[in-house]
Amino acid sequence: MKTTDMNLRAAHPKTFIHESERDYRNQIRAAADSIYRHRNERPIVLISGPSGAGKTTTAMLLEKYLDRAGAESTTLSMDNYFLPLTPEENALAKQQKLDLETPARLDMELLNSQMRDLMEQKPVVVPKFDFVTNTRIEGAGMLLERKPDEIIIMEGIHALNPAVTGESDDFTTRIYISVRTRIADAADTEMHPMKVRLMRRMLRDKLTRGREISGTLNMLDSVKAGEDKHIMPYKYRANFEFDTFLKYELNVYKALLGDDVKALAATDERLVDMARILDELEPMGTEYIPADSLIREFIGGSSFEY
Repeated sequence: MKTTDMNLRAAHPKTFIHESERDYRNQIRAAADSIYRHRNERPIVLISGPSGAGKTTTAMLLEKYLDRAGAESTTLSMDNYFLPLTPEENALAKQQKLDLETPARLDMELLNSQMRDLMEQKPVVVPKFDFVTNTRIEGAGMLLERKPDEIIIMEGIHALNPAVTGESDDFTTRIYISVRTRIADAADTEMHPMKVRLMRRMLRDKLTRGREISGTLNMLDSVKAGEDKHIMPYKYRANFEFDTFLKYELNVYKALLGDDVKALAATDERLVDMARILDELEPMGTEYIPADSLIREFIGGSSFEY
């Protein structure tokens, strides 16, 4: 998609946002229809994708569609299955010397056991992980017993890795999501879709986590290496693939992020293409963005709890 096309559509922001949201949600609706039809033999849905893809909102919107169709559903984050860090690992993590992307961080034995129990409608206590202390909160787990016809949605970066989710293909539907659309500037020079996810993470860190975007950028290489090693190799296992790019989102990011990116691009060549794209775009406000939009996961103001 070209910046010139985005600017033409940005002249009518309400329509631009509505049509972009509709295109994204149509992908979810199509998958929801199939999941609903096969809910008895495949009651568990696994959603995977790299950082910034919008896994959490996608899972919650899928749950919304399934509930409306009459299939009760529950969404679980696989992040709660992380293993507690030792004091030594915590120290390494603070120095950014610990691989936080590896599937070895997950309690795979517990996850596999609980997936099988949920399939068989046996009660489980889903753990609760505290990311401030990097420990599992004892006694804070959620008791869950899948009802007949209930669908369990599990989202996490390693959800399609068979080493993590075990021999579950016969009772799961698998979804891979990411940004797939390439953005071209006026000279037809394209920006890799990964840069859109980076912008999302920058905004989330800046607006909701109080982190400088330079800090987000500092983690880029390690995050990308983890994605290439632990996530991308398994996307072929997906039954559905979603492109989570919303055609209006970069016009919104222009106002929220443009000056910051331009300043950093002066000394970091990794942001030159991003700065050029944002510079060409007309800014848009956030007033027409739905409260349940995927974009709200990154800019705040969502009706969902993350």
